[in-house]
Amino acid sequence: NIFKNLKIRQMKTIGIEIKWAIYFIVMMLSWMLIEKLSGLHDVHLDQHAIYTNFVMIPAILVYFFALKDKRENFFGGKITYGQAFKSGAIVTAIITIATPLTQYITSTIITPNYFENIIAYSVENNMVSLEEAQAYFNLKNYIIQSTIFTPFMGVLTTAVVSIFIKRK
Repeated sequence: NIFKNLKIRQMKTIGIEIKWAIYFIVMMLSWMLIEKLSGLHDVHLDQHAIYTNFVMIPAILVYFFALKDKRENFFGGKITYGQAFKSGAIVTAIITIATPLTQYITSTIITPNYFENIIAYSVENNMVSLEEAQAYFNLKNYIIQSTIFTPFMGVLTTAVVSIFIKRK
């Protein structure tokens, strides 16, 4: 019974982080769908590298609202930098754990021809050889890259957003 109560208390403690991690994942999958529907994964592949970076705007906003939610609804309107950072790190950890699945969904359901398209584009534009393109643009490599990149960017975003969220 003590363990059950402890688990319930822990879930209440990180419930806000779980909620916002789910929002982040849905936002990222939605962004990938928007990129696909706008042609950035095929017809306008030449513009993909430019426009894909704009995902940072909603990503930062999700972190901002997550930490603000934690401040207002868990800490009663006051939060230290350390508390905000810890909360953002938890959000990042949850997102990172889900990253292989979200990358799989993106690459197999949302945009299953992306790797084929980017390989062809890279080779046709003399950016890399066919072998290099195939070695780089594949599901396994993207899962590895995104699983490494996600915690790095999540912690960096958390570090900056926490500065603006802290309130004594």
